[in-house]
Amino acid sequence: MSKIIVLGSGAWGTAIALSLHRRGGHQVTLWAHSPEFAQEIIDAKENKLFLPGFPLPAEIAITGEEAAVADAEIVVSVIPSEFLRATVARLRPHLHEGQIVVSATKGVEDRTFLRMTEVIASCLICADSAHPALHLPIGAFSGPSFALEVAQGQPTAVTVAFHDAAIAARIQQEFSSETLRLYTSTDVIGVELGGALKNVIAIAAGVAVGVGLGHNSAAALITRGIAEITRLAVACGGQRETLAGLSGVGDLVLTCTGSLSRNRTVGQELGRGRKLPEILAGLGGKVAEGVLTTRAALGLARQRGIEIPITEQMELILDEGKDPREAIKDLMLRPGKDEQ
Repeated sequence: MSKIIVLGSGAWGTAIALSLHRRGGHQVTLWAHSPEFAQEIIDAKENKLFLPGFPLPAEIAITGEEAAVADAEIVVSVIPSEFLRATVARLRPHLHEGQIVVSATKGVEDRTFLRMTEVIASCLICADSAHPALHLPIGAFSGPSFALEVAQGQPTAVTVAFHDAAIAARIQQEFSSETLRLYTSTDVIGVELGGALKNVIAIAAGVAVGVGLGHNSAAALITRGIAEITRLAVACGGQRETLAGLSGVGDLVLTCTGSLSRNRTVGQELGRGRKLPEILAGLGGKVAEGVLTTRAALGLARQRGIEIPITEQMELILDEGKDPREAIKDLMLRPGKDEQ
């Protein structure tokens, strides 16, 4: 039996905890950002705010205590990207050698342009007199996986990537069940960037729906979107083949076409003329990672000298209020080029 703690009690973190419990053979803990929210979940016996309708079995421990992290063998991080650095810094005193960290957050940190595994690693190696540098294996868990459907136990396939193939194989064994199938990879960069960058393209796909465009436009955006994602991921050290798999094309298609996609919903409402602050307020505390990732992805691309025109237009819509129809028009009027 493995002791596994899931950091982050949003919809995705709660769904992962439910999936691990359903598999059996583990001692599962779900960690909330505060003791007060943990108590709300305990009292309701479900996560009414982020994943209502799914009773949490008594065997899943719910806690907001930071010290609970110390007991875990496997730490699954599902903290939203904007809060990840501060949260890991809080938990750092309780982490220790021998633990494995699995990052299931899909994002790129604003300003630093770091992937989530890099953010975690940078927090752990910051040594001081009380806490020496900590070097833990940190991998990425990503793929086409709506939290609601994972919680329902619908068949889902994802990728888990570690630089050490043996650790990826261990996580595959520990997490796989009748309803969750894991494929392994050693391409942490490709898996992470595929999962993060597809959220930006999903906003674009939503914009296309919101302004009334049809299936032709959606297909073009998805296809050119994966080309854009692949170009940047490869420039950062990822493998082209990874982006043709679950954490690339698979996740992109799901997020661009599925009605459960928050990023697609944000784009759709932007296309209909609503303002971003109003749209985000309407998410009820849930996070659309693509909003922050757009700016970070553009910064990363400029750092690497890579052209990502769809992302550029989304940044203009999100940060500068550009009219979505004008953005689509400008994409169509770009100079002709070979397909690549």
